[in-house]
Amino acid sequence: MDFENEANPFPERKYTIEKWRHLSTIDIVENEEVLLKATNFAKMGIKAKDALHLACAIVANSEYFLTTDDFIQKKMFRSDEIKVLSPIEFINIIEEV
Repeated sequence: MDFENEANPFPERKYTIEKWRHLSTIDIVENEEVLLKATNFAKMGIKAKDALHLACAIVANSEYFLTTDDFIQKKMFRSDEIKVLSPIEFINIIEEV
């Protein structure tokens, strides 16, 4: 995420992502499990950086992966490893609790 954000051409978005980064409690380092999962997601047609984000979320035992990318949502719809939702779907879930 840090590598990707360094190339972000939008200062406001870059700053916001940097702030979110400091809220994280788990830092996933590239390893064989992450790379294997990311490679499998890429074979499904998911873009490489998105595949890495998704793999890291799974390795971190995240319950949810939020994205506005419809393609990722469709590809991961039946995943038993993680729930892939839009931010609005996620808000609806947490507001029900």
